[in-house]
Amino acid sequence: MESVFRALADPSRRALLDALFEEDGQTLAALCSQLDTSRQAVSKHLRILEEAGLVLTHFQGREKFHYLNAMPIQEIGDRWIAKYARHRAAAVAALKQSLEA
Repeated sequence: MESVFRALADPSRRALLDALFEEDGQTLAALCSQLDTSRQAVSKHLRILEEAGLVLTHFQGREKFHYLNAMPIQEIGDRWIAKYARHRAAAVAALKQSLEA
């Protein structure tokens, strides 16, 4: 999970994930056209995202397509966000009961 947080810490990598969210299955060239960054920098960012499990790749002929893998982000939500939301929901329910009484 640490590698996912490190990967998400960079704004360029988040921009790549947003681009894949908008249109999944893009090539390196397509992703490069959306960022004001060199091809080498985009390749490096994609490699970090792949290592974190946030991007999956598939070769179709000579082209390499990149796909968003939302599972690690879902795991972060389950682990770090959902547990705090439960307490907030319980507090709202208790407030509602108190006000109704």
